[in-house]
Amino acid sequence: MSAPDAIITLIVVLLLLQVIVRIPAAIRGRRRERSLWGAFAAFATAWWLRTDLGRAVIDPLGINDLPTLLKHILAIIGICGLLTYVTDVYADEDATARHIKITSLAHRIAARASLATMLCLAGVFFLALDRTKTGTDSPYFIGRHIGEPGLVLYMGLLYLYTAAAAAVCGYQWGRAARHARRWPLRAGLAMMAAGMVVIILYAVLRTAFLIPTAVVPPSTAAVVQQEQITDAVLYAGFLLWLVGAVTPAARALIGRIQCMRTVVRLHPLWRDLVLAVDGIALYQPSLLLGGHRAAVLVNLARDVLWHDATPQIRLGRYVTEIRDVTHELRRRVPADLLSRARELAEAEGHRGTDAAAVAEAHWLKSALGAIRHPAGAPVRFETAGGDFASEVAWLMRVADVYHSARPAAVPLIGSTVTEQPVPHTSRM
Repeated sequence: MSAPDAIITLIVVLLLLQVIVRIPAAIRGRRRERSLWGAFAAFATAWWLRTDLGRAVIDPLGINDLPTLLKHILAIIGICGLLTYVTDVYADEDATARHIKITSLAHRIAARASLATMLCLAGVFFLALDRTKTGTDSPYFIGRHIGEPGLVLYMGLLYLYTAAAAAVCGYQWGRAARHARRWPLRAGLAMMAAGMVVIILYAVLRTAFLIPTAVVPPSTAAVVQQEQITDAVLYAGFLLWLVGAVTPAARALIGRIQCMRTVVRLHPLWRDLVLAVDGIALYQPSLLLGGHRAAVLVNLARDVLWHDATPQIRLGRYVTEIRDVTHELRRRVPADLLSRARELAEAEGHRGTDAAAVAEAHWLKSALGAIRHPAGAPVRFETAGGDFASEVAWLMRVADVYHSARPAAVPLIGSTVTEQPVPHTSRM
């Protein structure tokens, strides 16, 4: 595989990954998420048509150079999708700002111009280009039609549209990069803006080469040399944009994965607590096969993958519901339960914050045994966590202890707590 083919394959793979990863957002999201997904899908198909496999699929239709026309039309669709995304994203910030108004105007013009541009390209392709040159040795579209006035018109329309759209996108991403606070987002936006600048350079170089060819056709060597140079510029610009687009997405993906791991760690604690107290959980835990151990993985998967739009929302719900159940338990346990739980934790050899986490886990496991006791005023209860992040970190420590502690090792109330509490009503 040659270096250009390897680069094209890399670009197609990266684009397809973006298409796959963004499918849920495209289904559940707003117009901007769908437009961005459509842009990636259109670009992926357009770049695929640059490969031998892509051309081999289209060539049997019997229309010479049809893969090139389809590639250019898909590129225009992708560019229009990008403009829609950029306009929608930054209009959410301040639709009255001057730069947003300019972008919105450019988007409205581009949306109308895109269809006209595609129709013009198709008209010039079928009516003004000599596509009977099947015997030429040139592997390039420009090389096969060099010297034809229709080629200048065809490519000029494409490059004008591309350069104008790239200028709008690059301006918005460059401005956003200057105001971004997090470095992954700032780096990604800066790379996307730089990619647009390089793509504008690509359009300018191509146009500067093509215009004189309508009068003086260049040599075959000159055509090959400009193709190699401008293709390298195009690869560099598109890879810059693509890697820049991947950088914030990769950061978000890492955050989702970390959040999902936290949800899985909190799940046993959350499940026991919300099963013990009816009316707390927004969505009840899965109880396939009656909650039997044989279905534990299926029930876990259903709980941590369904209902909520994102792992972050699910994590927030878990934390809230754990604390709601904790408050309910405070109304039913002895006032000295927490002090006895701390004594037990210290007797087990724990000290400092470890002792506090162990004591809270013991308190929760023992308090479930008092869930049928009459409700009264909430007893004193101290826990760590002043904000959401520290609360999550603390609850993970508590959940780890809770999950590993044997029920018989926590005889603080005098009844053994089962590992799968039977749901029953206890809200007052």
